[in-house]
Amino acid sequence: MSADTARRNVRLLSWSGLAAGVIGGLLIAFPQVLPVGGPWVQLALGIATLVLSFRARRVGIAEIPDYDGRLSLAAALLGFLVIFFAGQVAWGVLVAVAN
Repeated sequence: MSADTARRNVRLLSWSGLAAGVIGGLLIAFPQVLPVGGPWVQLALGIATLVLSFRARRVGIAEIPDYDGRLSLAAALLGFLVIFFAGQVAWGVLVAVAN
């Protein structure tokens, strides 16, 4: 893969991951938007954020000589936050259903 193609792929993966993380964060901030299945959608968005951002980092480190991974790192941190807060809500739902 050429460096230009790798840069394009990293940029696309990083911004897609960041967008998924922002959408997940907005759903955490405004849970009334998606009342049914909200925590599960948030968890899926958090996982998608992590997958996309770590994929971008892997491609960037392997293919781009002067790779600067700050954007994909920010997306990964956002993904961890989304999973943390959505996981708390999902765990509460599971405990409520079990009792």
